[in-house]
Amino acid sequence: METTLIHRTVDIEDRHWWFRERRAIVARELRRLGRPGRALDIGGAGGGNARVLAEHGWDTLVADYSPAAVELARERGLSAVHADARCLPLPGAHFDLVMAFDVLEHIQEDNRAAGELVRVLRPGGTALIAVPCDMALWSAHDVSAGHVRRYTRESLAGLLTGEGLVIDRMWSWNVLMKPVVALRRRRLTGSDLDEPPRLVNAGLTAVIVAERYLPVKSLPGVSLMVRAHRPE
Repeated sequence: METTLIHRTVDIEDRHWWFRERRAIVARELRRLGRPGRALDIGGAGGGNARVLAEHGWDTLVADYSPAAVELARERGLSAVHADARCLPLPGAHFDLVMAFDVLEHIQEDNRAAGELVRVLRPGGTALIAVPCDMALWSAHDVSAGHVRRYTRESLAGLLTGEGLVIDRMWSWNVLMKPVVALRRRRLTGSDLDEPPRLVNAGLTAVIVAERYLPVKSLPGVSLMVRAHRPE
């Protein structure tokens, strides 16, 4: 992710409906896991999601390829290291939880990044992964964000299981607004990362929160979420 996009993300993520709901997803998964341990947030940018880990008592480390992201995470009081997701400078089988949200789609050799995620995860540890899905949604936004692909359920499952993870659950996210996202992105000439007006943001928040309670997670969405584990 470019430095300008990282700074823009940090500037708006505490208010923006998309980032707030993703942090809520992380918090729900952490409550399911119970007792905290050591956590790694790969590609954690400025540490927005990592803050949730730390707030829930996890000993948290952010790893990011961007020096600007590492600096921002440290300014927020988080431990952070400059690292390539394809070759993490970290010990094997060390973390109880490894998170990679919107990382794999940026990396041509995504199998190497997934393999490193598995390597640093202890046996029995949990991985939380999110990626954009459906190449039909490919747009200038993806190009601006530095994506090299969007995934299908099959391609993501094949990647993760091929590197040794066992998938516990895979679900679609941002399902209800997929038609709107598709229409908007066909008109874009750059990134879709901006801050909507307050009333629009409130309306989008209501829609994405409603999705928590509706039986739509098996339908096509804008993103795919995965909870998986490394076998004992």
